[in-house]
Amino acid sequence: MGDMDEFPVKGMDAVVFVVGNAKQAAHYYSTAFGMRRVAYRGPENGSPDEAVHVLESGGARFVFRGPVRAGTDLGRHVAEHGDGVVDLAIQVPDVEAAYKHALAKGAKGLEEPHVLEDEHGKVVIAAIATYGETRHSLIDRSNYDGPYLPGFEAADPMVAPPEKRFFQAIDHCVGNVERMDEWVEFYHRVMGFTDMAEFIGDDIATEYSALMSKVVADGTRKVKFPLNEPAESRHKSQIEEYLEFYGGPGVQHVALATNDILSAVDRMRAAGVEFLDTPDSYYEDPELRARIGEVRAPIEELQKRRILVDRDEDGYLLQIFTKPVQDRPTVFFELIERHGSLGFGKGNFKALFEAIEREQARRGNL
Repeated sequence: MGDMDEFPVKGMDAVVFVVGNAKQAAHYYSTAFGMRRVAYRGPENGSPDEAVHVLESGGARFVFRGPVRAGTDLGRHVAEHGDGVVDLAIQVPDVEAAYKHALAKGAKGLEEPHVLEDEHGKVVIAAIATYGETRHSLIDRSNYDGPYLPGFEAADPMVAPPEKRFFQAIDHCVGNVERMDEWVEFYHRVMGFTDMAEFIGDDIATEYSALMSKVVADGTRKVKFPLNEPAESRHKSQIEEYLEFYGGPGVQHVALATNDILSAVDRMRAAGVEFLDTPDSYYEDPELRARIGEVRAPIEELQKRRILVDRDEDGYLLQIFTKPVQDRPTVFFELIERHGSLGFGKGNFKALFEAIEREQARRGNL
């Protein structure tokens, strides 16, 4: 038995955000991301200090926690970091074993394994620390059929959900850190994750935005965590901008898997989501056209929506990135539609970073 089997994972459980106003955030993600609210917990049902809204789209689950009163740790977190991700929760078959293994391998325990129970069954949960103030909750909900966790009540959607969901799963979650290799080693050691890809120096340096990136994932490739660090460059890189405005390491973006990126982008744009712009020259580049070959949509349709395309030996992918979705230039999202490719759009990094830098310059942070 290798290390791989010592920390088996079933997949992502939820991306948990702490926000200044959970009610309004939940409304935004309902309208702009087409998500459906399924559960709620707040002062009305036993949670006097925080309001929590749980939203789903297919297998993707977002949880929004907001402080209800002053003087809470949640309120401190929002004051220091702005709205952001506090927990990348992972489903595991055996919480006790996973937690014990993680601590034996040097992880810092934040919550010992404990059982939460209600009329819907029981959930086992524990938590370990990762970069910055981020944690990984370890969750086994195989004996539970409630809407989210014990203590939560089923809740109606906030707005009429779309007929067709915009996306159906969390594809990967990216962390911005100060010392990438240290965290890559952490995921190897603690979770038995292995490297999928690495991007260094010339692969992705534009004139300004130097960064290094490595991708770690579990054996089944259901849970994928790319990690970025800033590299030396003449200007402030996008990673440095994030670390400054977030106040340290944290989750930079969450990629959402869709099976119809064209329709998702149209509907999200109509609902007010802003996407990064890609210049026409990207689509007119004969080298790109030759490399990409046939994809499921005419390149003109992709160009109209500013969707990027990349191909590797396994197939191709279509992707697009939003601008930051809160006031601070921190967390943003990616939509990704995969056709065979297991990659992360390496061929698009230069175009993507140039787009990010145009936005950074507009903010005065380059």
